[in-house]
Amino acid sequence: MAREKKVEHYDVVIIGAGASGMTAAIYCGRARLKTLILEKALVGGLATYTNEIENYPGFPNSPKGEDITDLMKEQAKKLGAIFKGTEVQSVDFTGEEKKVETFRNTFIAKSVILATGGRPRTTNAKNEENYLFDKGISFCATCDAAANTDKTVVVIGSGDAAIEEGMFLTRFAKKVIVSVMHDEGKMDCNEIAKEAALKNPKMEFVWNTVVDSFEGEGHLDTVVLKDLKKNELVPVKCDNCFEFIGYLPNTEIFKGIIDMTKNGYILTNEKMETNIDGVFACGDVREKWLKQVATAVGDGAIAGFAAEKFIAETEIFEDTVMKKDKNGVIYVYNAIEQAQRELLPMIEELNAKHGDEFHFTKIDVYKSDGIARKLGKTVYPYVAIVKNGKVAELIDTIEADKIMEAVK
Repeated sequence: MAREKKVEHYDVVIIGAGASGMTAAIYCGRARLKTLILEKALVGGLATYTNEIENYPGFPNSPKGEDITDLMKEQAKKLGAIFKGTEVQSVDFTGEEKKVETFRNTFIAKSVILATGGRPRTTNAKNEENYLFDKGISFCATCDAAANTDKTVVVIGSGDAAIEEGMFLTRFAKKVIVSVMHDEGKMDCNEIAKEAALKNPKMEFVWNTVVDSFEGEGHLDTVVLKDLKKNELVPVKCDNCFEFIGYLPNTEIFKGIIDMTKNGYILTNEKMETNIDGVFACGDVREKWLKQVATAVGDGAIAGFAAEKFIAETEIFEDTVMKKDKNGVIYVYNAIEQAQRELLPMIEELNAKHGDEFHFTKIDVYKSDGIARKLGKTVYPYVAIVKNGKVAELIDTIEADKIMEAVK
């Protein structure tokens, strides 16, 4: 017999408690929205594994990543966000109310923010799990390069990211040893990057190799490579290792529901809106150029603000714009356009004469076009005629007689 799930209602459900998700929660909490954050693993996301963060504004003393994300959690909770450590099993975004399912609960929300982040692709070599993140294996040169000043590091991979990040590491490390699985001189990166890397005196290449194992007492000190042609093991002493063999967004449960790139990254616009109204995405789960704590925070701020605007506009649309008690006239305009402002007195005059009989509403799209999009038209100005709680007609030629004829 199937177990009946407990149903809980929220204004916003945020899936993922990394930097972007928690920032979104801070914005939603400050807007007095009932906000839930679901996180199946570690609050703070990948940033918690970083030993030193030197490029996040306002923290000049190079704190650990978890020091920053712990403060984010504290701030989100202070503003009313509720954290639950559980894995999302499925979502249903087909209705106006969005459903998020876990093993024990069905969470129903007016809006959902997807902040599930991603994970670096790993080599799956022996002992790798013992050294991930803060024990010798890193995935972000921008994050950890300075901590490797005057050290020897190994880079795995030869794509654009691997070679460009390896070049960046040479500004700090005394030696960067790159494991390349191809024959000498062949790489997966672009030709300009390859030429620059081969000329870099701090870069050394070990051709025809893949990682066989990672070794070290407590902390990585040796990457054991396997020569694919000679079938021999090549131990490489190092202080740390950087893997740049790809990145996997955590979007499996959203496939077929949310529009994505072929690599599984969620597509959004600058407002963090996905293809589904009321569903937003932020942080590393998005298709974006730079994945850093600072950019995740920016995404989260926009997503949280956008979710609040969506909920507010939905309530206005349902309670004020689409009233069923009497027919309505909705003037949709852009306040920065003088010609559109000049039509306001006519609407106000109609309201003064016929306000008892019909409902008149003015919608300014200057800051947000959410309500206008719900009406089905984004070219302004126009008048929407509402009858029985539904849009009956959209009028582009805005004349008093024509409006009154349509609304009756």
